[in-house]
Amino acid sequence: MSWEYVKLGDLYSVHNGLSKGGKFFGSGYPFLTFSTVFNNYFIPDELTDLVQSTEKEQNNYSVKRGDVFVTRTSETSDELGMSCVALKDYPHATYNGFTKRMRPLQDGRVLPEYIGYYMRMPSFRGEFQAFSTMTTRASLKNEDLLGLKVALPPIETQEKIASTLKAYDDLIKNNQKQIKLLEEAAQRLYKEWFVDLRFPGHEDVVIVDGVPEGWEKDKAERFFNITIGKTPPRAEKQWFVNGNDGVPWLSISDMGTSGVYSFTTSEGLTQEAVKKHNMKVVPAGTIFVSFKLTVGRVSIATTDMCTNEAIAHFYIDDDFKQAYTYCYLNNFEYDTLGNTSSISKAVNSKIIKAMPFVMPDEATILAFDRIVEPILKEIKNKQIVCIKLKEARDRLLPKLMNGEIEV
Repeated sequence: MSWEYVKLGDLYSVHNGLSKGGKFFGSGYPFLTFSTVFNNYFIPDELTDLVQSTEKEQNNYSVKRGDVFVTRTSETSDELGMSCVALKDYPHATYNGFTKRMRPLQDGRVLPEYIGYYMRMPSFRGEFQAFSTMTTRASLKNEDLLGLKVALPPIETQEKIASTLKAYDDLIKNNQKQIKLLEEAAQRLYKEWFVDLRFPGHEDVVIVDGVPEGWEKDKAERFFNITIGKTPPRAEKQWFVNGNDGVPWLSISDMGTSGVYSFTTSEGLTQEAVKKHNMKVVPAGTIFVSFKLTVGRVSIATTDMCTNEAIAHFYIDDDFKQAYTYCYLNNFEYDTLGNTSSISKAVNSKIIKAMPFVMPDEATILAFDRIVEPILKEIKNKQIVCIKLKEARDRLLPKLMNGEIEV
């Protein structure tokens, strides 16, 4: 049986998502965010973002197996039409208003795994830019979305294609599980030594005001050179997709998908823009902390980078302090810093620079680094493996979808 080309409108109905004020987020029921849709082919097993939603909203904006979520509006046309597919039902979950939900009109015609891979092909993604309307933001109309055609082979072929690509994703997922276990090991040791204060030799150390003698507690800016990122005007066209072509520009969304180390960014800046706007470019090893919208995300730079204005840069002079600093910032209770915004979670840069920081004596930090630095190095290597697997999958994807490679 040959492949057929079918309009999305013959396969799906389309619906817009849930829009609510910032005060409703952070607690309640599972919520599918723009960032999750943008950064994933398929919805993760667990939705960690939360929203206070009603039973009616959960019915109207539900998330079920086979649903395809597409980013409908963005600051740039390159971010338009990113898709993410549900492979199971998510009870009580809703999805955000900056995406559209395509729900299957009938079961069994389109394999969710197949369409999830198909709609991420660069050639298919490119069709969205032709339909985008640019005012202050790029946007996508329902009729344009539903008018797009997809190549639909027999269901058996869909299953074979999806299975071939899923083998790569399974390897990625396995590495990600190992990364999680490694990070948990590092964090357990940190808590044992620096929260429970059961570090080597603790029996012979006097505790003064909750801090072991010889340790220092002060504002973070006393121990680090802390700088803040910024966002140049987008109208100046000094932006590009893929940070490898210039200076990577890190966003909080990038931090949410990077893991311990930040390797890639969805956007970057030209050297001219960096110079013109006096962007702070920080070196590899700098630790990033988000402090607006999503407070307390932490990652480590792997190359020279700049960031948006919601991210602080903790520059470390001594490499042996990196493991401790990362763990400290990752375990810090950011809620204790308060909130400086009435519409979302946020603190300002002044508060971040003045946040309390405990610096142990050098011998203890060195002992911790000897154990944890190899763990972080292994995490970094496994993140690189994941990146290479994703690149291999993405090279294979169009060849399978256009029949160049048979399954």
